[in-house]
Amino acid sequence: MVREDLRNIAIVAHVDHGKTTLVDEMLKQGGAFRQNQVVEERVMDSNDLERERGITILAKNTSCTYNGVKINIIDTPGHADFGGEVERVLKMVDGVLLLVDAFEGPMPQTRFVLQKAMELGHKIIVVVNKIDRPDARCYEVQEEVLELLLDLNASDEQLDSPVVFCSGRDGTASYAPEVKGADLRPLFDKIIEHIDPPEGDPDGPFQMMVSAVDYNEYVGRIVIGRVARGTVKQGQEVAICDYHNPETHYKGKVVSLNEITGLKRTPCDSATVGDIVVISGIEQATIGETLCAVGSEEPLAFSKISQPTMEMTFSVNNSPFAGREGKFVTSRQIRERLYRELLKDVSLKVHDTDSSDSFLVAGRGEMHLSILIETMRREGYEFQVSTPHVLYKEIDGQKCEPVERLVVDVPEDCVGSIMEKMGTRKGELQHMTPQGSRMKLEFLIPARGLLGYKNEFLTDTKGEGIMASIFEGYEPYKGDIPRRTVGSLIAFETGTAVTYGLYNAQERGQLFIGPGTEVYEGMIVGQNPKGDDLVVNVCKKKQMTNTRASGSDDALRLIPPKDMSLEQCIEFIGEDELIEVTPKNLRLRKSILDKAQRMKAQSRAKQQD
Repeated sequence: MVREDLRNIAIVAHVDHGKTTLVDEMLKQGGAFRQNQVVEERVMDSNDLERERGITILAKNTSCTYNGVKINIIDTPGHADFGGEVERVLKMVDGVLLLVDAFEGPMPQTRFVLQKAMELGHKIIVVVNKIDRPDARCYEVQEEVLELLLDLNASDEQLDSPVVFCSGRDGTASYAPEVKGADLRPLFDKIIEHIDPPEGDPDGPFQMMVSAVDYNEYVGRIVIGRVARGTVKQGQEVAICDYHNPETHYKGKVVSLNEITGLKRTPCDSATVGDIVVISGIEQATIGETLCAVGSEEPLAFSKISQPTMEMTFSVNNSPFAGREGKFVTSRQIRERLYRELLKDVSLKVHDTDSSDSFLVAGRGEMHLSILIETMRREGYEFQVSTPHVLYKEIDGQKCEPVERLVVDVPEDCVGSIMEKMGTRKGELQHMTPQGSRMKLEFLIPARGLLGYKNEFLTDTKGEGIMASIFEGYEPYKGDIPRRTVGSLIAFETGTAVTYGLYNAQERGQLFIGPGTEVYEGMIVGQNPKGDDLVVNVCKKKQMTNTRASGSDDALRLIPPKDMSLEQCIEFIGEDELIEVTPKNLRLRKSILDKAQRMKAQSRAKQQD
């Protein structure tokens, strides 16, 4: 059976190319909202962190209707660290809208998601978005997309992919950039004409792969997937099996069955081939497993998701301020939360260590892990994290490390400083393309070389540079790369920072704290530009005498402290330092708080070297 009344598509693109804004307009014009309904911008970014950062983190399902055809749309993340989200949802669709910015053109994540879609044989519609930008290069970008398709060995059919020119913000589409469309009809028409309708046997035994997992405190585990064969009814008993472990399977019951209509989940009695459904009541099912009719357990093939490239150690907070601010502080609570995250995030890995208080958490990159840390922090967890480490592999007896493809777009006068920094970080220039008064540079660089580079990059380009990277593969170890060039200013004693102590300390470097901040011995209160660690007494008060000299009591002027975000903290800390994460504060500290013990440990490490 061919379902002519249904199309399943995913919108894929690099970060900030306008996917979520375009979905907003498709929903408005596809009748998902009432005429007078007040709708927020970027309505699909429902998570607090997504709205604050202006990025999509989780892939989400929605649907709209056009000319009697229901179009299921999946909005995917554009950031490379959340590539696992894109990989798993592509199994649910028959085609993709490849969105490309009319000025920036194809970026690293564009290549990654396009390659994954092509491996599955999906049909592609190229959407050149933001054509209303004054610096738009519509035809050049169209050529760049064609070159990318050739580069990725596209089939003849994929090379003939239709191109639609859109302005997601205005909600218009046309087949030529000179023609300003009135609405998104040309895009909807192309989706219905070019994307294949779902096909399958509605009378065969039921079969559906789990592509996403959600959790609700009232109904428990919720699984989302697309029906590949047969029909599923509410109350039906199903068998759950795994492609990579076909011998083991268990039974469950479809307690509630919902389909996605607009932004809501609507209850339905049954669903058939091609429908994307939301099922609750099956507690153990996880991503990649297949729900089948009892008696015909045939798991669908599920390719392994790309492996993580970076890991951090999460451990119980053992600082002098431990337990003051967090709601969940024990190793059992932290362990349970980390293992619960694995149910939703297929590209994350968690391992227990020899110590019951520490856990190794591996992810796709700094952003991937920092989002997890921030989410846990907001839920009331208190813990410590170490500096990130890349994961090495041994290939043919040789030590290999993950290498990233880095694309930077910078003003011409900044190229020299970028090339210099890339040289020290073992980056190799691949391409250099002028774009007006700017330059687009492409490098292959070890993942280690990108740790702590983002802030330096923004300083070197005066805030005008754009950088993006994507995992390229493993290559032989490139040699030592200096981790950081600055040292830490460390608190001498436990107490409260005062203006007098801070005034004397600020001559040594940039401070991270202001007066009135509680500190403890071994806590990092600033950075020393000279590269060495330095102990400062920020709690030192002025000795009061009854003699006064003219001018000595003038107000002490403090330079405003640098307010460190979580990403900046992760970039800053060295090998022997930790971040103390609580719901209210982020504190940087030395692993060994006592100065004498720290010096002994450093001298032992030097002797071993």
